[in-house]
Amino acid sequence: MTPEEPGAAPTPRALSGPPVTVSITRLVEPDRIPDVTRWVQSGVNLANRYPGFLGSGWVRSHATSREWHMLYRFADHDSLATWENSDDRLRWLDLGRDLVVESRVERRTGIEGWFDVPQDAPASSAPPRWKQAVSIWLGFFPVNLAFTYLMAGLVPAFAHVAILPRVLVTTLVLTPIMTFWVLPFVTKLIRPWLLAPPRSERA
Repeated sequence: MTPEEPGAAPTPRALSGPPVTVSITRLVEPDRIPDVTRWVQSGVNLANRYPGFLGSGWVRSHATSREWHMLYRFADHDSLATWENSDDRLRWLDLGRDLVVESRVERRTGIEGWFDVPQDAPASSAPPRWKQAVSIWLGFFPVNLAFTYLMAGLVPAFAHVAILPRVLVTTLVLTPIMTFWVLPFVTKLIRPWLLAPPRSERA
């Protein structure tokens, strides 16, 4: 999670690389769950103040598990470093020192970071490929549709452009939108469904 200068308006800057997802496994005692939940949410609120923060979430492998797999994501390595080296984050970690025990930290780049789970989590925790495909489609279809209507209204001649440059322009515009905004939002929205165990395991 991460902040920057409190109260300062973020200034645009060039991205220094692909989005980075940080996955942290923390051990939580059952009687501390309410306290840890509040602590985690306060960290999310802090991180939201920092440029480049794309979202976060946490999940347990099952109802009685002491392991919490926590994710947060930044637009690039520089914005992640700003958050991780900030005084805000250090103070926040200090507040949680007696609440959790950190056991594993992993960093992943690109879209896959939102779907992968830590290596020590049960294999069933990872969403099946068809769910990942549905997640991408749920984001790409409305974005592509909106872009098509927008171009038809603002640039009618775009429909008559040759198919190769038309597709090239479309993908160049929509790929960063999907990566930085739409997919993180969609996966966060449907995360309970993504991580739900198969029906056979529930039975």
